[in-house]
Amino acid sequence: MKRTLNVARMHAIAWPLIIGWPLVVLAISFVISYTIFALVPTTDNEYNFTGSVFSMYGFAIGFYIQAVTQTFPFALGISVTRREFFDASALVALVQSAVLATLVYVLSIIEAATGGFGVKLRMFGIFRYATDDPALQWLGIFTTVLLVAAIGLVVGAVYQRYRVTGIFGLGLASIVLLGGGAIVVTWQRWWPEVGDFFVDTPRILLLVVIPLVLTAIFGLAGWAGLRRATA
Repeated sequence: MKRTLNVARMHAIAWPLIIGWPLVVLAISFVISYTIFALVPTTDNEYNFTGSVFSMYGFAIGFYIQAVTQTFPFALGISVTRREFFDASALVALVQSAVLATLVYVLSIIEAATGGFGVKLRMFGIFRYATDDPALQWLGIFTTVLLVAAIGLVVGAVYQRYRVTGIFGLGLASIVLLGGGAIVVTWQRWWPEVGDFFVDTPRILLLVVIPLVLTAIFGLAGWAGLRRATA
């Protein structure tokens, strides 16, 4: 555990990427969104939705990609084992996800209490569309940030082993998988059933269990990639 914590401190050196930059981008996005909705005429919508909060997910995946492509080779060079690096990365991901989830949830409470900051803005309370349960709202943010971190580890491991060819291959496989799935669903006319799945599935499964299962799958894939990745 002590070794894992020491390796985690290596990640913590890049705290601007872990917490700092996501907060800066969120602040700028908030100012832009608030200004826009403050200037436009009042709408009939209960809330004016903006997806600016998703920017923090982009920084999350970016951090774990660079953690594998830049920090990982250095860690191996100072005799850190692959397992210690993976455990430390997982620990940092848990802490980062908890911090960002808490921050965004607190801002969503303020957002709701002030009528969307006075302009019916909904930027932080994205999971309020799915549930009124405070715990599930927090967990929804936590689990999705954690999932994105696991995806970042996989992408980083693929690059570290196969370089640009691996990234292109991974991107192509994703397009084929998602595009092929969309073709099948359209062909079978399953879109109503897809919509019913998101509407009827218990919130705890949709917001907590499924993201955690996917996180475990990507986490195992990331670990498998790190075991074979070269410095």
